[in-house]
Amino acid sequence: MNYAEAVDYIEAVPKFTKKTTLDHTRYLLKKLGNPEKNMRIIHLAGTNGKGSVCAYLNSMLSEGGYICGMFISPHLLRINERYMISGQPVNDEIFLQAFLMVQEAWKEAMEEGESHPTYFEILFLMSMVIFQKKKVDYLIMETGLGGRMDATNVVSSPMACIITSISRDHTEYLGETIREIAWEKAGIIKPGVPVFYDGRDQEAAAVIKKRAEEMGSPAFVLREDMYKLLSNTWEGIRFEFRYGNEKGSELEIPYIAEYQMMNASLAYFSMQKLQPEHNILKRQLIEGIRKTKWPCRMEIVMDGVIIDGAHNEDGVEQFVKTAVYFGKDTRISILFSAVSDKRYQDMIREISDGIHPDLVVTTEISGNRKVSAEELKALFCLGGCREVYAEPQVEKAFEKAYAEKADGLMFCVGSLYLAGEVKDWIARRAKDAKMLN
Repeated sequence: MNYAEAVDYIEAVPKFTKKTTLDHTRYLLKKLGNPEKNMRIIHLAGTNGKGSVCAYLNSMLSEGGYICGMFISPHLLRINERYMISGQPVNDEIFLQAFLMVQEAWKEAMEEGESHPTYFEILFLMSMVIFQKKKVDYLIMETGLGGRMDATNVVSSPMACIITSISRDHTEYLGETIREIAWEKAGIIKPGVPVFYDGRDQEAAAVIKKRAEEMGSPAFVLREDMYKLLSNTWEGIRFEFRYGNEKGSELEIPYIAEYQMMNASLAYFSMQKLQPEHNILKRQLIEGIRKTKWPCRMEIVMDGVIIDGAHNEDGVEQFVKTAVYFGKDTRISILFSAVSDKRYQDMIREISDGIHPDLVVTTEISGNRKVSAEELKALFCLGGCREVYAEPQVEKAFEKAYAEKADGLMFCVGSLYLAGEVKDWIARRAKDAKMLN
């Protein structure tokens, strides 16, 4: 089996498997020799912000001289992006080796009466093999969905747990209310392991605090009054972070969205409290925060073109705030797409009411979860947007929106998959232009 065949197999798995138990994942890990043992792991759950917090943590650990692995989701273009080492995705050879090891384990288990692993279960098991093989110093690990029943939750002794902002998403799996969703996310908290969490939503914070108390885990809540905005420009945000009576720190982040202050604060404060473990100096942590790179989070990719991976109601609400802040008295164009299992009707309503874009181009991303560009166009028209075009092909949709941008701003939003496809197209068009010159 080669790399392409392995990827094709993994992508086909959802068509013939059902959700398994954590005991099933533990059984397969045992078959693999429990590669997760002795790993120094920071475990993250939450609705929005997980990827950004992972990026901040990775940058700080790298600044301190450590080799850091990240297991994240989803990927933008290639599945290898789910396995990052020192900020770079693993190569195809390492990916294939891990797949074959995991495949051997599940085949043996199935001969013993166990069921086939799920899509995410395979990806998680591969991550444990990859990061053990590469001997990373630290592993930053995101949950895939929820927390309590997520495959990653078989890791029994992480260094720390971090829970980012919680909002209504994947309600068909996690519950309809914030309390229900928070309870699922708080399922990653382990006995005695410190937990750091976003306390802006009081309902969610109360659930997390209660769970931490039940587990005897030191809990640190972060609130908006702990950071103060100093400046926000196209170069990024400068703000002061202060926890309780501790001395404040001035932090710089290369992002323009104000919600990133909470994400950066969560990562920075967690690393401050874990200082006896890693011994990274405060100035190095601050420099690591400043050097953070994370694609498609209000990322400026061309002059006046910004990609944001907002793909649920809360993410879009935060996107709208930033777009309004920077788009005052400026023509705003939107390139939009979404997947069918997101509440895209509410997302479109939020964009239409909050921004009143001058131009909207809707498009379709590949895969069986796509929503037609025409349906998305109709929803924007219902929202009061007057100039709306539907173009199924992402490349043509981008060029249409870009051509109409004029001297204004163009935002690509609605799906991380759209963000990935747009970035790929921009890279290809830049390459073609270079070849012509």
